[in-house]
Amino acid sequence: MGVFRLQSLVANAKQLIKLNNKHQKDVPRGHLAVYVGEIQRKRFVVPLSYLDQPLFQDLLRRSEEEFGFNHPMGGLTIPCCEEAFNDLTAQLKI
Repeated sequence: MGVFRLQSLVANAKQLIKLNNKHQKDVPRGHLAVYVGEIQRKRFVVPLSYLDQPLFQDLLRRSEEEFGFNHPMGGLTIPCCEEAFNDLTAQLKI
């Protein structure tokens, strides 16, 4: 994937975050709500700094492939199981 494509992906995710933060008052500044799960989706609030992490960017790519930029939950929807998401975010906190 080219650098331009990755920058576009992150820019579109940030635009989605700005739109959703207007409607999600319980999300602290500097964070975003994501919905994770393959069938039943659970809401997580994660720091915006995750957008710069290659592991999280892989999830963004998968999300774009599955949903494009139309996210049915009203927030960024990530198509992976909760356990995999928890494992990934645990690596990002280290």
